[in-house]
Amino acid sequence: QVQLVESGGGAVQPGGSLRLSCAAPDFPLDYYALGWFRQAPGKEREGVACITSLDRDTYYADSVKGRFTISRDGAENTVHLQIDSLRPEDTGVYFCATVASVAHQCQLDTDGYDYWGHGTRVTVST
Repeated sequence: QVQLVESGGGAVQPGGSLRLSCAAPDFPLDYYALGWFRQAPGKEREGVACITSLDRDTYYADSVKGRFTISRDGAENTVHLQIDSLRPEDTGVYFCATVASVAHQCQLDTDGYDYWGHGTRVTVST
């Protein structure tokens, strides 16, 4: 199993920012598509952003477009999610996930991802 570790979550006020990171100690993230997902208590997990391996194209859910930015740092073998203009609706546990095959393309659906981290919590409240 591939180990993914998320970090950077925290409690912030609306309008604030966070920078989440996804690291893989023994897995080359640059070769695989990677997605960020979130899940609020009692809600289904939803995709918010993903990035391809080849061209580093990015895709975002409508609810986060213009506020979230996903990017790769190859030197550190990490993928980041910069979150700006946070809203209370953004509250949840954020997970990163990647795939077992280099043939997989970037997608925002939960299905299709093989490896998941344990999540990092984001809380947005006044």
